[in-house]
Amino acid sequence: MPISKPLLKRRVLVGSLLFFWASCLTLFLAQGAQEAPKQAAVSEKPKPKIRPNDAGSPIPTRAEMIRGAYGPFRANNDLLYYHLDIRVDPVEKFISGKNTIRFRMLKDDSRIQLDLTESLQIDRILFGATPLKYVRDSGAVFVDFPETLKAGKEYSIDFYYSGHPLETGRFGAMTFKKDAAGHVWINTACEESGASIWWPNKDQWRDEVENMDISVAIPNELVDVSNGEFVGKRDLGDGYTRWDWHVHYPINNYDVSLNIGNYLHFADKAGEMPLDFYALPEDLDKAKVQFAQAKGMIEAYEHYFGEYPFKVDGYKLIEAPYSGMEHQSAVTYGNLFQNGYLKVDWTGVGISPRFDFIIIHESGHEWFGNSVTAVDPSDMWIHEGWTTYLESLYVEYRWGKPDALKYLGGYRPKVHNLRPIVAERGVNADPTEDQYFKGALMLNTLRSVVDDDTKWWKLLHDFYQHFKYRNIATEDVVAYFNEQTGMDLTPIFDQYLRHAQIPRLELLFGEAPGMVMYKWSADEQKFAMPVRVGTPEHWEVIHPTTDWQWMQTPLTKDEFQVATDLYYVDVNKQ
Repeated sequence: MPISKPLLKRRVLVGSLLFFWASCLTLFLAQGAQEAPKQAAVSEKPKPKIRPNDAGSPIPTRAEMIRGAYGPFRANNDLLYYHLDIRVDPVEKFISGKNTIRFRMLKDDSRIQLDLTESLQIDRILFGATPLKYVRDSGAVFVDFPETLKAGKEYSIDFYYSGHPLETGRFGAMTFKKDAAGHVWINTACEESGASIWWPNKDQWRDEVENMDISVAIPNELVDVSNGEFVGKRDLGDGYTRWDWHVHYPINNYDVSLNIGNYLHFADKAGEMPLDFYALPEDLDKAKVQFAQAKGMIEAYEHYFGEYPFKVDGYKLIEAPYSGMEHQSAVTYGNLFQNGYLKVDWTGVGISPRFDFIIIHESGHEWFGNSVTAVDPSDMWIHEGWTTYLESLYVEYRWGKPDALKYLGGYRPKVHNLRPIVAERGVNADPTEDQYFKGALMLNTLRSVVDDDTKWWKLLHDFYQHFKYRNIATEDVVAYFNEQTGMDLTPIFDQYLRHAQIPRLELLFGEAPGMVMYKWSADEQKFAMPVRVGTPEHWEVIHPTTDWQWMQTPLTKDEFQVATDLYYVDVNKQ
């Protein structure tokens, strides 16, 4: 009986597939001995210098575990208000004063936990007029009350302290320096070391005060610039003047900042919002030119996320003796009044020299880091990955998507992929530097997965608006994205954030013409991210899983491409 044409066609196709699979198997067996060396060679591409922290997570010390844990004597209360009222002596390099701490009890208890570095002296802690007893354990201060504090009620204590702040960490935590002209220059930058390195507070990220006052007494000839709205200054009559600032919004404790020096002030506006700038006299003319970029930065970020989050407090940009820091409404700047980053083309693709990296990056933290804040340092990619992605949004707003993709591509060589971005929680962990660059590349990848820019821009805007002035974890980000997109993005987030390696698209070209096998090699077994393949003129979206699939293609192995500017993935062609 003759074979019908449809049946003949199916048999030919099946035969071709069997031949293709056999060819692939032969190819795998023949190349199996070479597979390991080949993959090792891929991993040996030149990389930037690897910090010990990027190579492996250090074992936390007892002090870090005590500080990092949100234990029962932290969790039993909710911060409401700080008034940090201090005097700074530049000659003796000495700080003294008090922090008034108001809080609401969440459960009945007679003890709370605060923090102050051991190098500073506790002078007394008062509950009204009653001195309180306390126990110190490394940087932790366990404060005991003579009566049980009742759930739902508000209480206030005055925590008096003094001493010589320890200079430590990347930017010194609190430094007493002189500027080039020999004038006093005192600054704080304590994200790594913690705010308790120079003032007493509940030194963690989960709980923020609702608002804050900052009062700083300094010698009459000096200026203090701190967070919030400038309230006024008063001559104390003893050679010191007190500068008063009021923060109208929740504030992360490491954002609280002193900048004391021979500052000159000039101002501008972004719409009706004041922009205040502070620079040393010898740098004033350069600052007037360079700081003008702040207005365009605010315009760009407001375009994507909504109005500047601390509008009542205004935006300040302050010259500092280190590269820069995202102190809320008081961003510090030390980028030498030049574009790029410390005279370097930061991403190495010719786009960084168009703008001042510190103004664009550190100010981006006003949206992510200061307004939307991680609950724990382990989730710090919510600060750094997002803000690094914001740099590319600024580039896209100014110069278009192709330049934004090119800019992001310059970050690929900076990623090490040696350990996960999300670190261990509750131990004051320092995440790997991949949180910056890999975090941004992951977000760009998610944009391509959503594959609809109208939806993507709305998702970013609504995500920020939903979580502004809140403290969130990685799980909150994932849940929101899943809900709003209607997609299960959890395996994608988990692969990039909770595993060291990025997904690798395996492509297997056999001897049978016009076919290619493909699958994802990933730690997440349910990883099934769509990806564009083919050529830039004719991309085709395929949906690989961690199981082999096949597709027809007229392209040869050399012609077949993957859109690696749109997805942060590795590709392995065989």
